[in-house]
Amino acid sequence: MSAPVANPTAWQRVKAWLDVRFRSPAAIYGLIVFTTFVTLADDEAHDVAEVLLNSTATLIVFFIAHVFAHTLTEHGDHGFRGSTRNAVRHASGMLYASVPSILALVYGIVTHQSVSDAVDNCVTAMFIVLAILGYQAFRRRGYRVFGRLMGALATSFLGIVIVILEIAVH
Repeated sequence: MSAPVANPTAWQRVKAWLDVRFRSPAAIYGLIVFTTFVTLADDEAHDVAEVLLNSTATLIVFFIAHVFAHTLTEHGDHGFRGSTRNAVRHASGMLYASVPSILALVYGIVTHQSVSDAVDNCVTAMFIVLAILGYQAFRRRGYRVFGRLMGALATSFLGIVIVILEIAVH
């Protein structure tokens, strides 16, 4: 992690904001879980709007469950308000990380794509987000560009493998 900058530029502030929201276990978990919901909904949905509604509603339920679990485990140390505030902050990555995939589905609705094409775009969005996160992780570890690219690909493919495993279990 780099040292704090006294007067950060606008880009540095945006980068820090994105880093806090997308580079967290909850964000990666939320992204993979949302993509799994989308691919599962693909089989039964009549249109892209139905996929978006069902997947987003399910993600929100998982978000609430995550906040509940986090609040319950911290309640004794931080009280209800403090633990709930920490829980929402901790779990918010689940919602933020799914935004690119949600936008892919919204694009599918606006352009009247088939469910299959919109789901493919959603999976592609997940692949890209995971690739960016993997690239950044390998960059922070000091890898050269080739190692970063291989890390990005490995991260993305592992995410897809996890989605496939989750689908197989369901």
